[in-house]
Amino acid sequence: MTVSDLTNAPATAARDGDVRDQEKPRDESSVTSAYVTIARPPQELYDFWRDFSNLAQVMENIERIEVQDRNRSTWVVKAPGGRSVQWESVVTEEEPGRLIAWQSVEGSEIRNSGRVEFHDVPGRGSVVRAVIAYDPPGGVIAQLAAKLFQREPALQARRDLRRFKQFMETGEVSTSARTRAEATDLPTAA
Repeated sequence: MTVSDLTNAPATAARDGDVRDQEKPRDESSVTSAYVTIARPPQELYDFWRDFSNLAQVMENIERIEVQDRNRSTWVVKAPGGRSVQWESVVTEEEPGRLIAWQSVEGSEIRNSGRVEFHDVPGRGSVVRAVIAYDPPGGVIAQLAAKLFQREPALQARRDLRRFKQFMETGEVSTSARTRAEATDLPTAA
């Protein structure tokens, strides 16, 4: 597979049945795809991602991920309006060093599925591609709120992959927001 193959296919062309076919049909807007090139080998990126608890370090809206076992985890995520939502996720497909696919379990508060692929690009590192299908609760009103609070899946996937890239290449995620500790260290006006 070439980098061109990764960037030219629409998200709905994903080969992962979990992404395309859950209990009810999805419309085009509920499937998103994003990719990023990271100057690290695929196995290193895969290993970091595969320990799902690591993802709270790079995914902006993740409050925490509780890993139950190798294939099950509970995700707690910030939602619009200051509330949190959670779901249980299971790994449905895995090729070590190459891909991880998942889906939420039946009855989850948020239905979602997806896959992340790690492709070697000699001399450049890896292309990481994420395809995510997401059914927001609350219908059109919730989708509008997600857009207003910039928490819609397409935007969040791009941001989170950029944060993943920053963390894997530099060991930190840059942000323009000051932490409380930094704010208390600032000199005060006399």
